[in-house]
Amino acid sequence: MSEHTGATDERAKLVADAAWEAGVLGIIEEKDVDVPMRDGVVLRANVFRPDSQGEFPAILLRTPYRKPAGGYERYVRAGYAVVTQDSRGRYASDGDYIPFTEEHTGDAEDGYDSVEWLAAQDFCNGRVGTMGASYNAWMQWQLARLRPPHLVAMAAYTIPLELTAVDWPGGFRPGRRVKWWMTSMAPDTRRRLGEPGAHTPEEGRKAWDEVDQGHWLGFLPWLELPRYLPKGMAEYAEDWLRHPNRKPWKFEQAHREVEVPNLDFSGWYDHCNDSMRHLAGMQQNGRTEVARTQCKLVAGPWSHPTLGQRKVGDIDFGPQAPIDLNDVIIRWFDYWLKGLPNGVDREPAMRYFVMGCNQWRHADSWPPPQTEPHEYRLASGGNAGSAHGDGGLEGSGPNDGASDVASEGGTDSAGARRAASPAPTDSYVYDPRDPTPTLWSRELFTSPADRRVLEHRKDILYYRTAPLEKAVEIAGYPEVVLFASSTATDTDFFARLVDEHPAGNGDPAGDGDAAAALDSPAKGPALEISYGMVRARHRHSLDVEELLTPGEVVEIRVKLGPTACRFQEGHRIRLEITSSDFPNHDRNHNTGRNDLADAELVSAQQTLYYGSEYPSRLILPVDSQMA
Repeated sequence: MSEHTGATDERAKLVADAAWEAGVLGIIEEKDVDVPMRDGVVLRANVFRPDSQGEFPAILLRTPYRKPAGGYERYVRAGYAVVTQDSRGRYASDGDYIPFTEEHTGDAEDGYDSVEWLAAQDFCNGRVGTMGASYNAWMQWQLARLRPPHLVAMAAYTIPLELTAVDWPGGFRPGRRVKWWMTSMAPDTRRRLGEPGAHTPEEGRKAWDEVDQGHWLGFLPWLELPRYLPKGMAEYAEDWLRHPNRKPWKFEQAHREVEVPNLDFSGWYDHCNDSMRHLAGMQQNGRTEVARTQCKLVAGPWSHPTLGQRKVGDIDFGPQAPIDLNDVIIRWFDYWLKGLPNGVDREPAMRYFVMGCNQWRHADSWPPPQTEPHEYRLASGGNAGSAHGDGGLEGSGPNDGASDVASEGGTDSAGARRAASPAPTDSYVYDPRDPTPTLWSRELFTSPADRRVLEHRKDILYYRTAPLEKAVEIAGYPEVVLFASSTATDTDFFARLVDEHPAGNGDPAGDGDAAAALDSPAKGPALEISYGMVRARHRHSLDVEELLTPGEVVEIRVKLGPTACRFQEGHRIRLEITSSDFPNHDRNHNTGRNDLADAELVSAQQTLYYGSEYPSRLILPVDSQMA
């Protein structure tokens, strides 16, 4: 596939000529076209194709979210036939819907049959690609594992390798999922049953925004919520809530069956950015050489609904941040479906945006192979419970000794301030009736935030370096190792990596003033870079439960999400530790019982330990080439 012959180039020329002859305005649209499946169920699709004689490569998008009725003019005018299809049991398609919480949904077979149906149409030249994000990307990985003969390439982006990476990192994530049930999925199911209530996503969102949001997000216990979902959804939702740690997708194993290349996009603030692990999985295990060598990934400072955009929430990442996703996808398919020698095959596997300096880098894989782990030990003079306190990070990396513990003890040889007698512990009380609130968009998608708005709270511990004397650039997966105890038998620990700007820098995404007040205690914006969480009972594995013994010190390893950031000179690297992030994550009730079935909420005192016996630490993947 990756080598071009004279015949391939000639075919590409003919396809390009046919597209040109179609003109810039000629588009044929066909709505609700019947697409028969192998079991007799009929799915329905919209077709958009050039108004011209001839055969064209085709692109398929399968979705449970109501197939798009337009918006593909650029693709058609570039010489493609585009087909959008309602998946089984959704909107215009027949059959019964089975959600992706089940291992066998029928979508793999439906996808295979749809690709082969499309390849056999008179307007198609037999070369088919697929595209779409999130659930629509899940649809592609499902069909690709069955290897339809006419599938050539995919653009399946922002979908993790497993359901647990989205909804169960040890605890339920109600904010996105409950709203998704109520506004994206339930209305069409209710319409098909003829039940009262919202029948469209638009009606569902209106009801959520104006009436229902507070009620459903405050609901307890979660296991009783499915009774308020329509039949055809309720039983699946309840079954999943009873077995939330199951792994139905198994895409890591599926890579061995996929023989076509994929183009992926994701973002540092995308709740589905576990999708980035598809690249390494395909590079190692793809079924063919082209699958192993030609998959591509682009990652930027984006959230799930803002892929390719410059501004995410209130944060502007500058003119370098945006890319035109449609342009990149069309270019991808120009190479794979038309055979145009545009250089896609020679581009790096990974392109990623580095926050802080707002520049693009490239690498042969993700994480970039040139990174090295650097540790920063947590330390304290006994007052880490304040953003203006003395919690410090004692570095062993590019800014060795860059600590900012209590100041009475003078400075060390590296100029870092040391505590005269550092406290061995810091504590805070986590009350699930007053959880640390999620800072995100109104649509309940994770997004970048200035963490200063929460600095009044008493349930967050802060650890900071001194102002950096030189920049530190990271790329990959930060990790935090905590030695902690709790008065509860189960609780949560959240770790957040933050870029703390110097005073006077009002742009949390910009470079800032590198010379700003290296010794000033004041600070500017505190931009969240990455976070992770661990539910204590699952500290060893999602498949194993081991409750805490109250007061006993245990090791908690928190892997943070993927990121790339350059902490500029004068900035501080900051780590925040707390025990909640609601409603992005369900509150741990601190009882040790099943939080999904139990409504009781109790407080717990959490204690962190430091020193040689308890080396709590932050581990950063520092780019050695950019140090």
